Amino acid sequence: MLDTEYKFGEVHTLASQVESGADKVHFKSIFENGNGGVSLLAFKSGQSLAEHLAPAEVMVYVTEGEVEFTMIDRPHTLKAGEFMLMGNGVPHSVVAKTDSKVMLVKVKPTK
Repeated sequence: MLDTEYKFGEVHTLASQVESGADKVHFKSIFENGNGGVSLLAFKSGQSLAEHLAPAEVMVYVTEGEVEFTMIDRPHTLKAGEFMLMGNGVPHSVVAKTDSKVMLVKVKPTK
């Protein structure tokens, strides 16, 4: 069963589900369960997430703006419409080059 506030069969505009704020990077869970989930992040230009470890296999998809996504000390610039994949347990950080929105699709590895 998915943990979500959304009802199945309803149509939503993805980008409007999360708004950025000057105080911090804003997160919004679209859905999740024990196997992973989908989340949205909204950044103001210059906001960042310090280096941390990926909690699952992840697809990072930029829906708006441009971010610098550093994975294992190698920076990658991702612009709206671009994505990259990242493995479980990989160290990474993010810096927004412009106001940006990012969708994360997380899948926990099978045991």
